[in-house]
Amino acid sequence: MRGLRRVYLRLPPFPPATSLYYWSRTRPAAAGPNHPIPRRMSTSSTAAAVVAEGSAARRFWIAAASREAAFAAYTPFLVSLAAGALRLDSFRQYIAQDAYFLHAFARAYEMAEECADDDDDKATIVVLRKAILRELNLHASVLQEWGVDPNKEIPPIPATTKYTDFLLATSTGKVDGGKGSDKMVTPFEKTKIAAYTVGAMTPCMRLYAYLGKELAVFLKQDENHPYKKWIETYASSDFENNALQIEELLDKLSVSLTGEELEIIGKLYRQAMRLEVEFFSAQPVDQPVVAPLSRYCGPKDKVLIFCDFDLTCTVVDSSAILAEIAILSHQKASQGGADSSLDRTKSADLRNSWNMLSNQYMEEYEQCIASLLPPEEARSLDYDQLYKGLEVLSQFEKLANSRVVDSGVLRGMNLDDIRKAGERLILQDGCKNFFQKIGKTRENLNLDVHILSYCWCADLIRSAFSSVGCLDGLNIHSNEFAFEGSVSTGHINRQMESPLDKAEKFKSIKNDVGSTGTLLSVYIGDSVGDLLCLLEADIGIVVGSSTTLRRVGKQFGVSFVPLFTGLVEKQRRIEKEESSIFKARSGILYTVSSWSEVQAFILGNDFS
Repeated sequence: MRGLRRVYLRLPPFPPATSLYYWSRTRPAAAGPNHPIPRRMSTSSTAAAVVAEGSAARRFWIAAASREAAFAAYTPFLVSLAAGALRLDSFRQYIAQDAYFLHAFARAYEMAEECADDDDDKATIVVLRKAILRELNLHASVLQEWGVDPNKEIPPIPATTKYTDFLLATSTGKVDGGKGSDKMVTPFEKTKIAAYTVGAMTPCMRLYAYLGKELAVFLKQDENHPYKKWIETYASSDFENNALQIEELLDKLSVSLTGEELEIIGKLYRQAMRLEVEFFSAQPVDQPVVAPLSRYCGPKDKVLIFCDFDLTCTVVDSSAILAEIAILSHQKASQGGADSSLDRTKSADLRNSWNMLSNQYMEEYEQCIASLLPPEEARSLDYDQLYKGLEVLSQFEKLANSRVVDSGVLRGMNLDDIRKAGERLILQDGCKNFFQKIGKTRENLNLDVHILSYCWCADLIRSAFSSVGCLDGLNIHSNEFAFEGSVSTGHINRQMESPLDKAEKFKSIKNDVGSTGTLLSVYIGDSVGDLLCLLEADIGIVVGSSTTLRRVGKQFGVSFVPLFTGLVEKQRRIEKEESSIFKARSGILYTVSSWSEVQAFILGNDFS
């Protein structure tokens, strides 16, 4: 019942509620996995934040960053490039394709300059266009250094043509049925086209600045990195300044636009980001890669995906929702003169009982965690000692659940109310998309998905996934309420209420799977209760920012590594390893800042 403590810390005591579904509708998104800016994005995000508060460019980037930026970074091309393992032919193909794009970019700048009516704006565009021409010269010099003829013709691939056609169409005013810049008669009409054009170009600049900073960290690990010059170009302060310049220009050009016109720019920005992702995804990489996992695995390999539910998939713990339903059910029964079989405890007293349980759990949980920590931090994973420590936590969790059942708080809930609450549960950003993509591609993927959850009522979980079209193919392992008819008795059919229960179910499912190829397991979780499963999986992925999980893990020798960083390291070794490069109980867990990273790694992006 870890939810009592976590929800009590994150939310105030239950306020007077006007709706049965107060918690599912009003809980704000938590910091962590659903934060709109990737956590790894340090320098470039700081620079982007320099753009004034309320900036259109900043809003557009934040809206796109957690999804498209991750989708771009996790492409086979960029993971291999970051590792310094990308084969020369693949990079040469990319450079040739990028040259087509840069020529289109330079032409779009020319047309934006023609449409701009402010001398300062024209001067900024000229500066940015010169930077593009320098970038083209860089491409040529890089190829010449490697003895490759930069003038050798390589035809554009469809993804390149799709992007350049979009950019040039936008720069000529062919947006949402527009009449084209050559037919614009007023300065304002032409300025609007300049704004649209810059809106379609800005995401490319910001994305490349972001990727440059992301990849620059790997240069420190390899002084002879073959793509050092390319990475340094986009990680440089000069390129960052160019990105800021075009963002500031976009903000300036947007000031006089209507809300509808700003929406058009937003659509152009998102479309440009998607085209960038498609562009990187389309680059041919004819070598073994670690991402996406669906490509790493062979056709006979089996992938098992395990996932926690509360605060891994959701933005609020289900225990708070279930308790609120129970409290309001009692309140409704008292007001309506319902059957005496319902507990007539006043809703205020019931609420007080819940808050007392929350307080007690919070206090004793901290004491329990402190008691299981070893005095000194282990130098490497000490799984046996961790298991013994979590035996203590398991006993505590079971006792806490017994107190909830004995209190009668969970009595008198209607099954329909529980299902309706599940339908209104808010999932973490990107979580729904991940499970929906699994559903759409199941026939092409040899994988099974299992939800392992402490949730008191599996009906809530089933309803939450069913409401977004993700229930098919999901195997849900959780607790169940006991019902008389359609009303809860207050008892729980306890099947999973501790870290040990999760670990045993995890092992049982793995042992029951028959596969002619390699069996690869992934566990996605967010708390100490997930720690054993995270370590037992071949790949353990941590969402969220639980300090308790990290404190406990580190004390027992667990290392937490950003997923992208870990994959780049794996990519360096992939052609040297004879067996799977992912191994259970390695002592390494991978952290992500969004579910988009999880999808990008396991399934790939929408163009994979």
